Amino acid sequence: MNEWPDGWSDNNGNGYGRGGAGARSEGARVARQAGRGPADAGQGYGPGSSAPPYGRVPQQPSYTDGGAGGGQGGYDDGSGYNTGQVYGGGGAGGPAGTGGGRPAPNWRRRIKWTAITVVTALVVTTIGTYFWADSKLNRDVDLSKVIDRPAEGDGTNYLIVGSDSREGLSADQKKDLHTGSAEGKRTDSMMILHVGDSGDTLISLPRDSDVEIPTFKGSESGKTFQGTGKHTKLNAAYATDGPTLLVRTIEYNMGLHIDHYVEIGFAGFANIVDAVGGVDITIDKAFKDKYSGADFKAGKQTLNGEEALAFVRTRHAFAASDLERTKNQQKFLSALAHQVATPSTVLNPFKLYPTLGSGLDSLTVDKDMSLWSLASMFWAMKGVSGGDGTSMNMPISGSTGGNLVWDKTKVKTLVNELNNDEKVTVSGN
Repeated sequence: MNEWPDGWSDNNGNGYGRGGAGARSEGARVARQAGRGPADAGQGYGPGSSAPPYGRVPQQPSYTDGGAGGGQGGYDDGSGYNTGQVYGGGGAGGPAGTGGGRPAPNWRRRIKWTAITVVTALVVTTIGTYFWADSKLNRDVDLSKVIDRPAEGDGTNYLIVGSDSREGLSADQKKDLHTGSAEGKRTDSMMILHVGDSGDTLISLPRDSDVEIPTFKGSESGKTFQGTGKHTKLNAAYATDGPTLLVRTIEYNMGLHIDHYVEIGFAGFANIVDAVGGVDITIDKAFKDKYSGADFKAGKQTLNGEEALAFVRTRHAFAASDLERTKNQQKFLSALAHQVATPSTVLNPFKLYPTLGSGLDSLTVDKDMSLWSLASMFWAMKGVSGGDGTSMNMPISGSTGGNLVWDKTKVKTLVNELNNDEKVTVSGN
């Protein structure tokens, strides 16, 4: 009679029924317990292993020593079932590359791509702003039409002109700004800004300066007009034939080469001041002028566009008339440049772009003026206001027929120092 359970064969060489060298008694087979130690090594269920006797608990894989057979095919044989790594649950202690949870973020990579994105955005914005601003400039003055020019010196000389043009102003604005309704335009202020390595110098030219208008070529007709030797006020040159004759007259009477021309009218000036939210300035002495609409108390105050225009135009309230006005013009323009360059304007696009738009739209410059040259002029004016340069009036020796006569000796020294880009030693009125 076969003592093995159904399905167990005592002569199956490859199944569970494969026995040892001799038969064992039932008692021996039942009494024996499953072991987990080294004594049970080699008791697996593969080929060549002894089948467990009937009633014996089969050998269980070890949770600590790699399982039966020394880790060959056991529960902890490296297949991952015991650690959970097969299904991604290996945890922090699992071997690398076995899918143990969400990988840690690569902060170095994230920081790199964030920096690249920010830099790219800044570059694109800067380039876009440059071309936008460049398209705003009105390059209407052709200095190549100026004849018999003096030689260029070291550094760069800008002629900055404030005109009394009412272009773009409504009737109400003309009334509010006290500009009147005169046709055409005349010079209301003129300054030469020298930018060089030895310091920047801002020189005001009184519009009542006594000058000779030389032979010149008409800016529109191209016709040559011979000089008569007659002397007149400097602002008459602009009234006669505009910017090119003004440059020609200044170069002829001073002997200084003008490199660039910049002009701004009433409306543009007021708009720039309003765009930056007003300009802070300290007025030393109270004054009032019905012609310009000025009515100022002494002390520190913030001027809006209308008030600023009145401030720089006033001359009837001063004993020195035009000379005092030019000093106020220098003072205010330097304060304006400083205000525009503050972080609250430069870093605020809601103030920067309106300021740039208002300023560039209202400027008339020469055909060779670049944004870089314009920026250089602006920063030089800011530097002068901060004490890094010299601010002065043209040296005056006296007057004749109501015209202010330049001091020829001092002017010659001044021009030599500017041409050689030397520190200016001459003082003005």
